[in-house]
Formats: sequence, C-alpha cells, structure tokens
Amino acid sequence: MKPLAIFLAVGALALTVPFWGTEYALSFTIQMLVFVILAYSWNLIGGYTGYTHFGQVCFFGLGGYTGALLVTKLGMAWYFAAPIAALVGVLLAVPLGMAMLRLRGPYFAIGMFGLARVLESFVLGFDSLTQGGTGLYLTPLSNLRPVYFALVALALVMMIATWRLDNSRLGLKLLAIREDEEAADALGVRTTRLKVGTFVVSAIAPAAVGALYATYLGFIDPPTAFSPVMELTTIAIVLLGGMGTVFGPLVGAVVLSVVNELLWARFPEGYLAIVGTLILLAVLFMPRGIVNLAMKKGWLPPGRGLLRQLAREDSRAIKEAPALVLAEDVKRAEA
Repeated sequence: MKPLAIFLAVGALALTVPFWGTEYALSFTIQMLVFVILAYSWNLIGGYTGYTHFGQVCFFGLGGYTGALLVTKLGMAWYFAAPIAALVGVLLAVPLGMAMLRLRGPYFAIGMFGLARVLESFVLGFDSLTQGGTGLYLTPLSNLRPVYFALVALALVMMIATWRLDNSRLGLKLLAIREDEEAADALGVRTTRLKVGTFVVSAIAPAAVGALYATYLGFIDPPTAFSPVMELTTIAIVLLGGMGTVFGPLVGAVVLSVVNELLWARFPEGYLAIVGTLILLAVLFMPRGIVNLAMKKGWLPPGRGLLRQLAREDSRAIKEAPALVLAEDVKRAEA
C-alpha cells in the first residue's frame, strides 16, 4: 500500500473517533494528534536537515499565547485565532532562522533551548498582558469536535507534505545538507536558503497547534506553553519512530502515547522512569527507529522513491556504458 493511501486511511479512521469514542478516547486522541503534528514539524528540520534543537516549544508557546490573547482580549473565534498564531510563528521564525542557523550541532540546540527559556521568562514578567504565572483562562468549549477535526486536518497536511518532500529533489537536497553541508554547498545546493526555509515551514504547525491546544485546555500558562517535557517527548517520538522518514513521527507518536497511557494507569508514581527506560532500550537496539526496522523487514513500503529511481538510472547508465563505448568505436572504424 502506498504511503498516501495509508495516511488517508489513518485520517478516515481518526475522523470517526468522535462518533463512537468516549470523552476519554476523544481527549486521548487530541493529545496524540498534538504530538503527531509536533513530531512531523520537528522531523523537517531535525530529521531531514539534521539540525537537532530543543526550541520548538518557542513556536508552540508563542502560538498558544497568541491564540489565547486574541480570544480573551479581542473576543476572536478560535478558528480565526489559530491561523493568525501560525502567521506570528512565521514572523518569529524568519529572523530567528537567519540568526540561529549560523550555529551548528550542540550550539544550535542549546541556543534554541535558551531562547525558549527567555520567552518563558518574558511571558512571566509581562503579567499586565499575559497574567504572568496565573495564566490565561479561555471560555471552555462545550463541543470539542471542531477542534479535533482541525487537528486531524493539520496532521494530515503534515503527513502528506512530508511524503511529498521525501519523494522530491528538495528532500534529497535537505538530506545532502544533513550528511555533509560543506559538500552540499560545493555541489551548488543553496544551503542557507533551504535551511531557513525549512526552519520557517517547521514553525507554522507548532504555532497553530499551540493555539488549538490552548483552546482545548481552556487555559494557558508559561509551564504549559514552554514545557521542556513536551519538547523532549517530541524528540523521543521522532527518535523512536525513525528520523528523516515518512512514517516515523506517526508510528512513534502512536506507540509512545499508548505505552505512556497504559503505564500511567498502572504505575502512576514510576511510569516516567519506565517510559524513559523503554525509550533508552529502543534507541540502543533500534538506533534508526521502528520504521527503518519495519521497512527492512518488508512490513512497510520503502521510502524515497525518487532516490531509488535515480539509483536505478545510474545503475542502468553504468551497465550501458561499455556498449555505448563499443558503438562509438565501431562508428570511428567505419569512418
């Protein structure tokens, strides 16, 4: 089955949850969808481009506060506030990407982590607008289905966009940057433009989902908006599922969400230690993630069709090269 068909089937199944599931099932699926979207967004810059960072909560928190302020201060509907929050995320990501992407490796990761802490401190200190540590309270929604459907749509967009990227020349260029940025630059890849562009695109969905998450909770405060636990969970999801893959964020989010929920119900005091141990074992024995293992076993369709096509073309050219040389020699002899 092709990836697009799998994504559409998953989306169709998700759309039915509000009609047969309980309130608990709906709430659990909403939280899982949030992590699916965050994981796919992080995978763009971390998995494909190779710029691992701890600052995605910058855009998530900014989007959450933007959406909450638009709803509480201006009386705007949440479905208008979420797109504006995404736009605010872009406005932050453009200058931030041009500045921070000059750093690499741990310097970029730590720099983004520090920025998240700066934004959290700013929100805490600007209590005349954000209510500081008290947080902002939104009017609770009597029906969560519209927010749920918006999250499903956003998750589908991220999954299909990742699939298209994985099967494009742009995706190959990003992978070239991940493997060796200097070599990619020497080959004519516009590394700076691609890095900044990918960084900006990866900030859109987190900002929008931050606004949707605030609407779902009916509340937003600095620890919720800029939670390091949410950032680390997102990275763990991508590592568990498979970095730089089409299905990795989806598989990782589903597996980790289900395991987390089951362990929390049975071991409420020590479930975090158990989850951490399981993630550590998975990374040790499946360093490339569940999806790469599944593709190796043939359980999932292999990714990067364009790369395989180019490899086949190169192989065919190598095989045909001796015949072409012989044909040229025959032509010269006849002349």
